[in-house]
Amino acid sequence: MKKFDIFRQFRDAVIILNKKREVVYRNHTFKRWFKDFTNLKKLSHHSSFDICPLNSENIEIYSPIYHAIISKENFFARISYQSELNRILYYDLQAVKKGNYTILFFTDVSAQNELTDIYRENEKLKEKIKLLSDENEDLQKIKRKAQSQAIRIALINKVSNIIRESIDISQILQSALKELSIMFGAYKAYYAKADKKGFIVEEIYGLKKSKMPHVINFDEKTSETIAAKEISVCNSLMEYADAKPFKQPVLRIIVPVHQMQNLTGIIVLLCYQKRGLNEEIEILEAISSQLSNAITRAELYQKNIQTVKELQNALKELKETQIQLINSEKMASLGQLVAGVAHEINTPVASIKSNNGIVAKLLDSIEDTELKDMLTDINEIDKEAVNRISNIVTSLKKFVRLDEAELQEADINKELDLTLELIRHETKNRIEIIKNYGEIPAVKCFPNMLNQVFTNILINACQAIEGKGTITITTEYKDKKLIVKIKDTGKGIPKNRLSKIFTAGFTTKSSGIGTGLGLAICSKIIEKHKGEIIVNSEIGKGSEFIITICGK
Repeated sequence: MKKFDIFRQFRDAVIILNKKREVVYRNHTFKRWFKDFTNLKKLSHHSSFDICPLNSENIEIYSPIYHAIISKENFFARISYQSELNRILYYDLQAVKKGNYTILFFTDVSAQNELTDIYRENEKLKEKIKLLSDENEDLQKIKRKAQSQAIRIALINKVSNIIRESIDISQILQSALKELSIMFGAYKAYYAKADKKGFIVEEIYGLKKSKMPHVINFDEKTSETIAAKEISVCNSLMEYADAKPFKQPVLRIIVPVHQMQNLTGIIVLLCYQKRGLNEEIEILEAISSQLSNAITRAELYQKNIQTVKELQNALKELKETQIQLINSEKMASLGQLVAGVAHEINTPVASIKSNNGIVAKLLDSIEDTELKDMLTDINEIDKEAVNRISNIVTSLKKFVRLDEAELQEADINKELDLTLELIRHETKNRIEIIKNYGEIPAVKCFPNMLNQVFTNILINACQAIEGKGTITITTEYKDKKLIVKIKDTGKGIPKNRLSKIFTAGFTTKSSGIGTGLGLAICSKIIEKHKGEIIVNSEIGKGSEFIITICGK
C-alpha cells in the first residue's frame, strides 16, 4: 500500500495491523529480520518479555505482541525473540495507535544488550584481577605448598598401592625400595630385619645381596636413634660399623620400621647428593608405617597359608584314615560273620553228608529197582548240593582271609574266579561273563583287599545292567605291570560325574541304596598297592574300569 511507503526507509522493523488484527504491511527490515514470519500468532508465540513476573494460565498474557495489540494506548517493552535457529534476540517493541491501525516498531538492541553484558563482565573481571593481584603472593605460596604436598601424597599413595597389591614380602620390599631410590636419588637401598645380634639384610635394590655381610651394626649414636624409632639422616664416611670407608661422605638415611613398640627392621638409603630433608621426613614416616603394616599382613598371610595347608593335609589324612577304619571294621565284621556262618553251616552240612553216606550204603540192600533208582538220584543230588555248600563256605573263608596282613603271592585269575563264584547270584541267568584271561605270573599283593575291589566293581557292573547284558574281564601282564580290565554293557556314567566317583560319600545310586564309600575304598586299596584305577564310560554303552598294579 502506497500510504505506508514512508516506512520503507525505516532502519527498524515495522509491521502494521488493522482493526481486525490482520497484517496489512511489513517493511523490508521486518522481512529481513523475521524471515521465518508466517503469521501473527507464530510471531507472538516466539516473543516474550525480557522480565516477566506475571503468573497466569493464559499463555497469551506472557506475549508482548498480545499486549501491544490490545493496549488502547501507545505501548513500549523490551522483548526477547527466539528465532527458528533457537537464537535469542532482543528488541525494543513500541506500539503506536493511529486511527484504525496499530503500528509495531521493532528496534534491535541485541548488540546493545551484549555490550552491556560485556561491560558488566569486564567490570567484574577487573575486580577479580584486582583481588587476584592483591592475593597473588599468598596464592603462589599456597600453590607451591600444595604442589609439594601433592607430590608427597602421590608418592605415598603410589607406594601404598604397590604395597597393598601384593602379599609377597619380597615383592613389597623391592617395590618400596625402588620408589624410595627414585625419589631420593639413592644408588643403593636395602631392608634389614632386626635381630638380637643386629640387622640381617633381606632385600637389596641396586646391588646383589651376596655383597652384604650376614649381620650389620651401626655406631652407638645411630643405634640410639634407631632404638628411639627416629629417622637417622647424616653425611657418613661408613655405611655401617666395620664397613670399608667411602672415598667421600655419603648421605645415609636410615628409616626404622616398627610394629607397635617392636622394631621389625630398617630401610637404608645411600645417596651421593648432599641435601637437607624437611618435608621428606613425613613421607619416610608414612611409608615406614605402611611398610610395617604390609610386612605384618604378609607374614600373617603366609602363616595362614601354611596353617590352611596343614589343615588340608590333616583333613585328607583324616578322611583316608576314616575310610580305612570303615573298611577295616567292615572287613573285620564280615570275617566274624563269615566265620560264624561257616561254623553254623558246617554242622548241618556234616550231618547231611554223613546221612548221605549211610543212604549210599543202604541202597544196595533195596530190592525194589524203581525205588532204588529214585533214591540213588536223590542221593546224588544231595551229594552235589552238599559239595556246592562246602565250596561256597571255603570261598567265603578265602575271600575274607583276615590273617593275611603281609603281602602274598596270588594268582589274580583264580582270585577273579573266586569273586565271580561269590556273586553268582547276581549274574545267574541274566549276565554273561566273558573271561579273557592272559598268562600272568603270581603277583605280590593283599588278596583279600583285591577281592574286595573286584567284588565292588563287579557288583556295580551288575547293578548298572538293566535286564540282560555282558561283563568282560580281561587280564594281562605288560611292562612288569598287571592290568585288569572289567567292562560292562550297563547304562554308563555321565561325564560330569566321572571325576567324582572315587570321592568318599559320592554315589550315583538312589538314596538309601549306596553309601558312596565303595569306590573310594577301592581307590585307597589300589593306592596301597602303588597302582592306579581309572574309568572310561559312555552313556548308553557302558563303563570300563582299568586297574594297573606293579607286578614286582
